[in-house]
Amino acid sequence: MRQVVLDTETTGLEPERGHRVLEIGAVEVIDRRPTGEHFHRYIHPQRDIDDAAVEVHGLTLEYLGDKPKFEEVAREFLDFVRDAEVIIHNAPFDVSFIDYELSLLPDAPKQITDICKVTDSLALARHKHPGQRNNLDALCRRYEVDNSQRELHGALLDAEILADVYLAMTGGQASLFASDAPGQDATAEEFQLPADRPALVIVRATEAERAAHEARLDSLDEQCEGGSVWRRLARAS
Repeated sequence: MRQVVLDTETTGLEPERGHRVLEIGAVEVIDRRPTGEHFHRYIHPQRDIDDAAVEVHGLTLEYLGDKPKFEEVAREFLDFVRDAEVIIHNAPFDVSFIDYELSLLPDAPKQITDICKVTDSLALARHKHPGQRNNLDALCRRYEVDNSQRELHGALLDAEILADVYLAMTGGQASLFASDAPGQDATAEEFQLPADRPALVIVRATEAERAAHEARLDSLDEQCEGGSVWRRLARAS
């Protein structure tokens, strides 16, 4: 299961008034594990940037003067998100800007959803936490995700933070065993139990407990893309 967590920064709030994308950040997640692969580009927007937008992300037209235009990075960007589930916080906003950029290109998909699936993590957060604040900062506090470096909005940093929040919000632990993490030495924490240890007591689940367990897995299957980790492990064994 390949997912891409994505964020953009823009010149303003309204693509229908000609506002443009000026930064794209995206990180890859496969089987609920960040791979370290990412896409990040600053983009010359070919228009002025609203003062209010500069206050949010700190990007000026002077800084972006030597950066490529969207058309110059479009192919690489589309290849990165193609066939993935793309997770965006407040997806309609970012999608409207990306679709506007694509509409200006002669040989591009008409809409980003023509080549990938888009999931709105804000809609998911509102479903899970109705009546509460569900912006990215509030979710970081709720799920204890470190966002201390987020003084200004930045597309790549926000995508990395959102990836952590999304994984916590949709099931928490990416792997049941720490040794499953890429690059981790599986033997680092191994030790031997003493030979004269007492026999382990086996406590078997009751029928009611097994039914409650299956009900919990059913709930996780509904909430998590790809289903619960327990059932994926059972199918693989």
